[in-house]
Amino acid sequence: MANRNQETKRRIPGRKLLSAAAAAALCAGAGAAIAATPKNALVMAWNIDAISTFDPAQVGEVVTNEILQNTCDTLVDFDPADERKVVPSFASRWDVSPDRKEITFHLQKGAKFPSGNPVTAEDVAWSMHRVVKLNFGNAATLTEYGFTKDNVEKNIVAGPDTLTFKLDKPYPTTLVLQAIAANRVSMVMDKKTLLANEQGGDLGNKYLATRTACVGPYKLTRWNAGESIVLEANDNYWGKAPALKRVLIRHVAEPGTQRLLLSQGDVDVARDLTPEDLRDLESSKDIAIEKVLRPQLFYWGFNVADGPFAKEKVRLAMRYLIDYEGLGKTVMTHLGVPRASFAQLGAVGALDEKEGQPFKLDLDKAKQLLTEAGYPNGFEASVLFGTLPHANPIAQSVQQNAAKVGVKLSLERMANAQLFSKVRGREYQSAMLAWQTGVPDAHGNASRLVFNPDNRLEAKQTQYPSWRAAFQDLELNKQIDAALLEPDAAKRDALYATIQKEVMAKGPMAFMFQMNSVAGVRKDLKSWTWNGFRTYYERAAK
Repeated sequence: MANRNQETKRRIPGRKLLSAAAAAALCAGAGAAIAATPKNALVMAWNIDAISTFDPAQVGEVVTNEILQNTCDTLVDFDPADERKVVPSFASRWDVSPDRKEITFHLQKGAKFPSGNPVTAEDVAWSMHRVVKLNFGNAATLTEYGFTKDNVEKNIVAGPDTLTFKLDKPYPTTLVLQAIAANRVSMVMDKKTLLANEQGGDLGNKYLATRTACVGPYKLTRWNAGESIVLEANDNYWGKAPALKRVLIRHVAEPGTQRLLLSQGDVDVARDLTPEDLRDLESSKDIAIEKVLRPQLFYWGFNVADGPFAKEKVRLAMRYLIDYEGLGKTVMTHLGVPRASFAQLGAVGALDEKEGQPFKLDLDKAKQLLTEAGYPNGFEASVLFGTLPHANPIAQSVQQNAAKVGVKLSLERMANAQLFSKVRGREYQSAMLAWQTGVPDAHGNASRLVFNPDNRLEAKQTQYPSWRAAFQDLELNKQIDAALLEPDAAKRDALYATIQKEVMAKGPMAFMFQMNSVAGVRKDLKSWTWNGFRTYYERAAK
């Protein structure tokens, strides 16, 4: 594997070659011959420049998570046909104790890592222990359910071909399976290989910066940063072999170039097309537009530490400045659907479409609320946003509506990394950005977007967007704890319904849209399969 400097040096020539190919094709026009991707390969164009590591304990980017999901088995998996259900993966089945505090997974037998090392129950347990011990952001996925550095080795225990979770509370079993056993924190890592390449007690973290060491249907064979990724089918895989032997992901940042490559047949799938591209491709006889709702929300967040956004009625007034319907029919066509509740559509406990979207553009209502809040003549505030293509037009729409009720919003666009840094440091008045949960359950977002365990500035609970907003409501914290442990499904849904309605009235975030995953897919590629939580490369066929 080349080092990062070498990879960076190769990046620019690679892009030049791509641009040259695109330009040549443009000149050739509609009469150009259609290229064809290899019959045994899935070829995608995607902006993959966010990749920085392949360590499941550390990754947070959507693109890296998707690649890991196709190279590293988790204990269970999301059902491709129904993301609210889980199905066996590296665990063939599981048993639950009567008090719901112990789950025992029965593991696949005879599996081998691509290194040739046998996969043992100890590998599975150690993989999860290292996530907690390394204490990157993904450790919260386990610590949230009571696993700590001090107890994780006692409470995640390997047996003969089994793994047992010993939980501190009777959490809903399905939620534990979705949140932990189907999450990257349960990916089965090659302990022997990682410890052989350990540096300074890092449990193989640096080794995983450029490679994988796990068991799954594919294995990562090449990553040239800023250029491409190649996955090859794992010939020693314990499960069903993938339909296609190779997956090639080409880094293509520009949507227009992605569209061109897709139209020419140089790629099978384009992942970052604009609404304009998608609209133009709707009538194509060779290309299908595939989309699926994902558990990602685009929202306008407010720092409630001081200033006008500290007042609930001001935050409520801001919701009436959003043209959900108009934006949904223009800027957000294909990209998302209006959604004002923190619980995404499709999640257990989520309000339905109508109840979860009670707002509309209403300047008179906004003006009334501002007056009641003590701002009859409005105020001035800033809105930060990043480089998501829809962020700018949405921010401008809100700015124009706000001006009509006396609220002067100044807009500031910046790199995503800078935006996240400012929001995580509470260095903002308001900001527009996205958040994605990892589970199809209302608790996933309630536990991060509403629940705040410690609102002190020095607590630096930056993994909680509620903390970033300086928002803490102790009564809502109690309600969320109660809903989490409620054993009756109907009562649990009712508790979440109450929480959602209360948060829509006074929460620190005006949720605007639930996003889609959208792709242009050539019709000669069969069985493109995805849901909100996974894309299944191994099912794609030609």
